[in-house]
Amino acid sequence: MERTSNLQTHTMEKTASGWLNGFIGVLIFSGSLPATRVAVLEFEPVFLTVARASIAAILALCMLLLFNEKRPAKSQLFSLAIVALGVVLGFPLLTALALQYVTSAHSIVFVGLLPLATAAFGVWRGGERPRPVFWFFSVLGSLLVVGFAISQGLTASAAGDILMLLAILACGLGYAEGAKLSRTLGGWQVISWALVLSLPVMIPLTWFLAPPSLSGITLPAWFSLAYVSLFSMFLGFVFWYRGLAQGGIAAVGQLQLLQPFFGLALAATLLHEQVSLGMLGVTVAVILCVVGARKFSK
Repeated sequence: MERTSNLQTHTMEKTASGWLNGFIGVLIFSGSLPATRVAVLEFEPVFLTVARASIAAILALCMLLLFNEKRPAKSQLFSLAIVALGVVLGFPLLTALALQYVTSAHSIVFVGLLPLATAAFGVWRGGERPRPVFWFFSVLGSLLVVGFAISQGLTASAAGDILMLLAILACGLGYAEGAKLSRTLGGWQVISWALVLSLPVMIPLTWFLAPPSLSGITLPAWFSLAYVSLFSMFLGFVFWYRGLAQGGIAAVGQLQLLQPFFGLALAATLLHEQVSLGMLGVTVAVILCVVGARKFSK
């Protein structure tokens, strides 16, 4: 009886840690699309993608060497390649291209679909089986976010929308595959090895695609590049993959429903933009959906 009680306590603590780590990861990711939007005004999208991956990969390589991490097994290389294609290359490149056609606010429509994509790939690649009620709360939360975004009178671009949809699919697959791999390899090790795996390609491309002159690049663009390289591409994943592995891909993935509202709250705090009662109401409703999804995730 005591052993069972201790096991249940350990499981609850692990799940709580997973949600906390996931929450921190979502907070970090909340600034990714706005920062990318600022950066692509002065950097070419493909250069931005390979440059942020190269910077993050160099940091990851230093971390792996510092802690003397053992190399991943051959059986893990395929999963690492999927992670690299999904979140190191696919999502950053596709969003950078999309944000040439749409605003970062418009991307809220698609970020609202990311939890569903992550949960679906978690079922396929991670072997998770949430209860039917979980899908109700997941779909409802996504519809609330999408509905709120549409109600803001966002303009549409076919090219931008298609690119964002592909970005969400790539990201959902990368999240789910990385979370599955984190159970055996470790959270920060997964994103680190995925980045290092892409380094032989990213470094030459960064050199080849670099702008002829960097003198005209403004500080906001440099700060945005630094943010998406260090935080969005590396530190955010350290918390995010650990959270998904601890708390469950489908369940913790629902925290992404809050990401658009974190971005709006950040804008209200730093840019003094007005936060409407409608936004607060939808945020509360989305939080309730996250709570419901968490309750019925297993």
